[in-house]
Amino acid sequence: MPTYAPQMNPWLILCFSIALEVCGTVCLKLSHGMSRPLPALGVILFYLSAFALMSISLKSIEIGTVYAIWAAAGTALIAIIGIVFFGESFPWGKIVGLVFVIVGVVLLKASSSGH
Repeated sequence: MPTYAPQMNPWLILCFSIALEVCGTVCLKLSHGMSRPLPALGVILFYLSAFALMSISLKSIEIGTVYAIWAAAGTALIAIIGIVFFGESFPWGKIVGLVFVIVGVVLLKASSSGH
């Protein structure tokens, strides 16, 4: 009797990878130059997990698309987190840049030949 092994959507896996990368970057900020042990451990664990999931998504999605979306979405999310939670500035140029990043990610997803 054949067994059924459902596969997760590679785009969803990529989203989880991006979320883990963002968590790792927040931990990097909180680690104060890797001098605080708990956030430093978070950096290592979150980044390792993020890369592991990204490698799984690469089985089904083109490498250029995966990395561009991973990097752009992570950058946009970190910029927003920096503004909201760390009190970083948000001049109009940064806002326009974030809009361009988001539009670019949408265009990459729409034009991808992956699943």
